[in-house]
Amino acid sequence: MCGIAGWVSYDADLTRRQDVVDAMTETMACRGPDDVGTWVRTHVALGHRRLAIIDLPGGRQPMSVHTPNGDVAMVYSGETYNFTELKDELTKLGHKWETDSDTEVVLHGYLQWGDAVVDHLNGMYAFAIWDERDDRLVMIRDRMGIKPFYYYPTRDGVLFGSEPKAILANPLASKVVDTDGLRELLAFTKRPGWSLWKDMEEVQPGTIVTVSREGVRTRTYWKLDAKQHTDDQETTVERVRELMTDIVHRQMVADVPRCVLLSGGLDSSAVTGLAAARLAEQGEQLRTFSVDFFGQEENFKPDEMRDTADSPFIRDVADLVGSAHQDVMLNPAELSDPAVRRAVLKARDIPAGLGDMDTSLYLLFKAIRGESTVALSGESADEVFGGYRWFHDEKAVNADTFPWLAFRSSMMDERASLYTPELVRKLNLEAYVADQYATAVAGVEHLDGESEREARMRTICNLHLTRFVRMLLDRKDRASMAVGLEVRVPFCDHRLVEYVYNTPWSLKTFDGREKSLLRHATKHVLPDSVRDRVKSPYPSTQDPGYAAALQQQVKEVLAEPNHSVFGLVDKAWAHRVSEVDPATMDPAARIGLDRLLDLYHWIDMYHPTLELA
Repeated sequence: MCGIAGWVSYDADLTRRQDVVDAMTETMACRGPDDVGTWVRTHVALGHRRLAIIDLPGGRQPMSVHTPNGDVAMVYSGETYNFTELKDELTKLGHKWETDSDTEVVLHGYLQWGDAVVDHLNGMYAFAIWDERDDRLVMIRDRMGIKPFYYYPTRDGVLFGSEPKAILANPLASKVVDTDGLRELLAFTKRPGWSLWKDMEEVQPGTIVTVSREGVRTRTYWKLDAKQHTDDQETTVERVRELMTDIVHRQMVADVPRCVLLSGGLDSSAVTGLAAARLAEQGEQLRTFSVDFFGQEENFKPDEMRDTADSPFIRDVADLVGSAHQDVMLNPAELSDPAVRRAVLKARDIPAGLGDMDTSLYLLFKAIRGESTVALSGESADEVFGGYRWFHDEKAVNADTFPWLAFRSSMMDERASLYTPELVRKLNLEAYVADQYATAVAGVEHLDGESEREARMRTICNLHLTRFVRMLLDRKDRASMAVGLEVRVPFCDHRLVEYVYNTPWSLKTFDGREKSLLRHATKHVLPDSVRDRVKSPYPSTQDPGYAAALQQQVKEVLAEPNHSVFGLVDKAWAHRVSEVDPATMDPAARIGLDRLLDLYHWIDMYHPTLELA
């Protein structure tokens, strides 16, 4: 796992711009604390920061191969889980090796197959290859968008990086946020290719972007296709079990300490059980980590999304599998610390406004990094298997919009309430969301003869796998890589995604519960309590001390009445909410305070130019 950056300029001599290349690369130091390297030629510069996971001494980058017609060089971020099989295949084709790293295997795969190397890869990756043989840059991102990748077209080439901050370190990139960028930040639809920053784009998941003297060209190499599912229930469950076992086994391979993120829910518990069984075969004990809040279990109150506290279920899983478990306990002071908020903003480059769910994730990963370098996560199972509550809420399912926006929750309620009426009018979020929804639904492929119900649920599943999950994957990657921790997501293996996506909804819910297939496929490694547990999302503190701390910080912001944040935020709203009783504060209002503080610190950190015409 690493951070990459680069610059292609067909009209300039980049050997004279080493300082800029170094600055771009240095912004990725958090993603790669173990090593740094650059590869600079007249029209191209590649930068790399390395987090060593496989072949610790041999996987240095940028990595290049000399050919009779020119060098081919690569910077790579991610993991290729089938690199051993690919290496064997390429060896038979005559390739020779200098390292034991998966990076070298991917580079030689490109030499053998060209862009079609993507059809051979199983993993999470974002990489760029400069091919001197035809003076072109090839940028490739994994199928599900697990690893981030951005680019910024210039007059004579392109800038690119794992994160926007790498691109923004180049003077050619302007820190401008316009109405379109801000609109998506508030709308929560995850428009494909969106970046908050004007003129910057994402390399979309499953896409190859090629840059040459003729310009920029994109090609989609993978998407969700509708295919007939012919397996019966028993066969389907068995196939999911086989896939999950193989995926977890592959993703436990590393030359550094590994662990699993355990929340006590079905998803992370299934991964934990499979991983513990694998390590037990090798005579090792699995390490597991959870996040919790002081007093949460004793004082827990069911809310709109969570019926039960996580702790009892976490203990049941840890006891069953015999893991060495550690709870990372947090208090309101840690969660509301402005320094931690700024660290999260620096990691994400955007004022996401998820509050303690962002800061607690960052603090969890920071604590884990002291013990492990690789962690497996249960992220994305809800999107793959249909686990969120709105999948099973008829009003949300049948709404003429994204179901996560239709489902009533404090995260989605009154999203625009804290902003000025003028800004709300300019953004026209209702029309924007409607346009995005229509575009997304139009792109869903269906099977002939599909029932109305099955067709609708296929659409719902598609929206989550092509939109919603990408927001969560970006959040997890940025928070983890900010502290040099690699988080792997077994549920994003494209083989599992393709298979379950094409499983009829009636099979996904055959026992009348959410995630029936996963529940039955992994029941052999789960305690009864977890098998019977209702879906509960990532935890959030219920301590009113957190809301009180936010209120105090907002009052300090209000003491700066001329601050730029008030060009976006309704000052009257901030005054009103900062004075209510924190013990009875509406959850949506607390989220609004978090969003205000994110905007305030983000403006101070990034100094963006706001073009809100």
